[in-house]
Amino acid sequence: MNRYDTVIFDLDGTLLNTLEDLADAVNFALGAMGWPARSLEEVRQFVGNGVGNLMARAVPAGTTEEDEAKCLSLFRDCYAAHMMDKTAPYPGVIELLKALRENGYKLAVVSNKFDAAVKGLVADYFPGLFHATAGESPAAPKKPDPAMVFQALRTLGENGAKAVYVGDSDVDLATARNAGLPCISVTWGFRDAGFLRAHGAAALADTPAELLDLV
Repeated sequence: MNRYDTVIFDLDGTLLNTLEDLADAVNFALGAMGWPARSLEEVRQFVGNGVGNLMARAVPAGTTEEDEAKCLSLFRDCYAAHMMDKTAPYPGVIELLKALRENGYKLAVVSNKFDAAVKGLVADYFPGLFHATAGESPAAPKKPDPAMVFQALRTLGENGAKAVYVGDSDVDLATARNAGLPCISVTWGFRDAGFLRAHGAAALADTPAELLDLV
């Protein structure tokens, strides 16, 4: 018997490698404001808590709220136009999702990326593979608040008793805890195994094939 019948996935760093497109949009916005660019590694450390926090971390110290908001708007416009330039699924992810669907699992994506981007990326990269998606919106607080997880479970018609959360960050670990769900942490994303263990990860998957075995 399967351990779970429902799998809720994070998006960035878990299903899709979005880092270069995020970094390009960050640096476009910073450059338009006349501010210095950030390295790919810096952006890797900034992601995970939504684009508002991403840009708050990327702008120079002492930036006014007005200028930060202007920079965030520039980022959003650029990212919306270029979010699929370099983004791609991690190797083996599509095969994993197809295997889960074929075996009757219900699948959802819950992401701190803004909702329109979540729905667009899932539709383009994973057509027909997910039953529910939820992204940041005025009606849905960002993770680690569990509201989006509960929203996805309601859409799926599930109570979470046999659900598992899959993500690549400390935010995902906290989200799973707050939702009362077990968590499987993947090591191919934006945080490494040592970081994840230090933040309480109990189950790690190094490849999508290993993840399939764990669920």
